[in-house]
Amino acid sequence: MGSYNKIIHLSNVLYNDGLEKANVRDLSGAAESLRKSLRYNKANIPARNLLGLIYYEMGEVVDALSEWVISRSLSTDDNPAEQYLDAIQSNRSRLSSVNQTIKKYNQALVYCQQGSRDLAIIQLKKVLSMNSGFVKGRQLLALLYMEEKKYEHARKELRLAAKIDSNNLTTLRYLREVEQHVQKESSSGKSGHRKKEQTASFQSGNETIIQPTNFKDTSPIMTILNLIIGVGIGVLITCFLIIPNVRQSAVSDARKAELDANNELTTRTQEVNGLNQQIKDLKKQIKEMESESDDTQKTIDNYEQLIAAYDAFAQENVQGAGDTIANVDPNLLGIQSRTIYQNLSTQVNEQYIAAVYEQAEQDYNTQNFPAAITGLTKVVESEEDYEDGYAIYYLAQSCRQTGDVENAKKYYQRMIELHPGTQRARSSQQYLDELNQQP
Repeated sequence: MGSYNKIIHLSNVLYNDGLEKANVRDLSGAAESLRKSLRYNKANIPARNLLGLIYYEMGEVVDALSEWVISRSLSTDDNPAEQYLDAIQSNRSRLSSVNQTIKKYNQALVYCQQGSRDLAIIQLKKVLSMNSGFVKGRQLLALLYMEEKKYEHARKELRLAAKIDSNNLTTLRYLREVEQHVQKESSSGKSGHRKKEQTASFQSGNETIIQPTNFKDTSPIMTILNLIIGVGIGVLITCFLIIPNVRQSAVSDARKAELDANNELTTRTQEVNGLNQQIKDLKKQIKEMESESDDTQKTIDNYEQLIAAYDAFAQENVQGAGDTIANVDPNLLGIQSRTIYQNLSTQVNEQYIAAVYEQAEQDYNTQNFPAAITGLTKVVESEEDYEDGYAIYYLAQSCRQTGDVENAKKYYQRMIELHPGTQRARSSQQYLDELNQQP
């Protein structure tokens, strides 16, 4: 008993931890704490209802409905899950929107797998217009923007996702990478510098003359000599200093450009490899999500069938209860629900078979053989020798009357094997011989 109390206490502690994280919008952390709480105590109704609310807030409507359906099946006394489900199921437009969101998101995933990023982005924008709180949709859209090098768009989507779930590790990881790219782009511009030309000014009469500081006033002869000397010096400088320096500078610039290109290529290759790995991980998550979505829908449908069967039985509609409970898969039920199924199945089966046989016998006597075949087949499949073999005998007769020779032969043969020496067995042998002689 002490161990049980410890387990319940631990489940409640984890629930309180999830509640605190949800209050500060750490929805991922809250969901993880609540899932751990339910591992210790599956019947922790407040934890299961809160987990459903968190899934709903993150745009995971199917997961939210699954948690509330399970919660309702565990307890119906003042359970808020009943109100949550009624609020959604009574709103047909909301249900239609949920279905459309799931279809469009799955289509976006298909476009991603096919490499059609533009179509995937358009589809995800439609999804988010219908369900703005869908965190995974915003993460996928941001990842596609990153592949398109639209880092500002990606940052916007990730910041919106962070407002919904402030501590989502995937969002934070993507956001950190986007910030690095944005910072790299903003620091790539360089400003040029101009040198000021030094000047000097002096007064000549009433005029101010401005000229470079290196300006010298010379006579015409000195000007020509200086020009000739300058040309000669220029030629020598060009031959011995400028041209070799230009060549060396060109070679150096070419090597630097080659090195920069190699470094840039290495960086891009690493980025592409990283993005390819993320795409692989995303595809794996997509497959897991699709599988979980299908399993969740099957579970919800299974519980709905069980509830419908129980409701029919409560209204004394035994045949309706029997038809419905045949569609329930006990392997998809929880422990308590499976116990309910077994008790209900035991109560329904006997009354159901009797009701079906009574109606089928009436159909047989009124020569409504197709309807009789339908009912008698259910009876024989459930209990082959029902009513001391009359069920299988009537079924063989009905098959013969409708021209179903193969089944008629099969059921006549079983009648002979189950009740040898009886009048019905002798009649069955006679009919069987007649059918075997037919061409």
